[in-house]
Amino acid sequence: MMQSGISRRRVANSTTPHLSDEEDDHRYNSPNSAGGRNGSSNSPNPDNRNGNTADSSKTGEGNSSNNGAAKREREPILTLMDEVLLLGLKDNEGYLSFWNDSLSYVLRACILMELALRKRIRILKDAYTGMTSLSDRKIDVVSSKPTGEVLLDEALRLMKQEHRSVMSWIDLLSGETWNISKAGYQLKQVRERLAKALVEKGVLRTEKRNFLLFDMATHPVQDRRCKSEVIDRLKQTLGIESVMPLSTRWYKEEETRYWRMRRICMACAAFSGNVIENPLVHLSLDERDFYVGKAETLLNSFSQWPFKKTAGLSPAGDVDLAVGEVIACVLTVLRKMDRII
Repeated sequence: MMQSGISRRRVANSTTPHLSDEEDDHRYNSPNSAGGRNGSSNSPNPDNRNGNTADSSKTGEGNSSNNGAAKREREPILTLMDEVLLLGLKDNEGYLSFWNDSLSYVLRACILMELALRKRIRILKDAYTGMTSLSDRKIDVVSSKPTGEVLLDEALRLMKQEHRSVMSWIDLLSGETWNISKAGYQLKQVRERLAKALVEKGVLRTEKRNFLLFDMATHPVQDRRCKSEVIDRLKQTLGIESVMPLSTRWYKEEETRYWRMRRICMACAAFSGNVIENPLVHLSLDERDFYVGKAETLLNSFSQWPFKKTAGLSPAGDVDLAVGEVIACVLTVLRKMDRII
């Protein structure tokens, strides 16, 4: 049964000091940076707060470059979790398949990829990192600045407490553990909370349906154009045509950081979560097989680090090494899960 009353975090009202995009990038890519657990301060350098560095004072382009960076790096309205949930949701009925037992695990994996794309986490570097398998590499929180998404901020607070491997965090966030002392790490009711967030964003609406013995809140699609754009991005990513950025109400991909990599993550997560065929039911069997096969190829190629370059694959674009490594680790876990199933 879905619960109402979800309160969303207001970033503007947060007391956490705001960091500029340039300062975030420097801390994220710096080998000496670490999360709040290691004593790193989130306070920005007052000398660089307005971008008045020595170079910008010489060229006189400091303010314009900062404005351009802010415009290029807008956070998307829909997260990876929102997109994967929409792909699996029945438009009119407003609920997911009762037989899909892998989607919950995949949604937790999407949380890690979303945090990496927002430059909040990266792989912890030590003397043994290169000898450790991708799924066993430990995650380090490098920025605890609120994202404005309740689930992401809750996961950040949990991950700040200790360094654990990528697979371990996905298991803990999913509740896949026999250790009772770790039960508090589980993110509960993720599907319902994502659906409530999409209602607040105007994508879904809430209705009550009777299922013989009980009533259940469902969330049919209200803005069909939004879901149509998600499906178009999926098909374009998996198709043979060149990938072009969308510029609509829901997507400003030219202003979104790593938009190509976001598409690849969405396609791989949709394949692993067994929701990729839902938006393709109107296609012929051969076309569906082509798209599903292309998604599997993407998963196999981008679950390696460094990324495997294969002809015919959608390019990931310019992705920071720290971001790409986290995504490769997460996709490795999803590929293992798919093989087990």
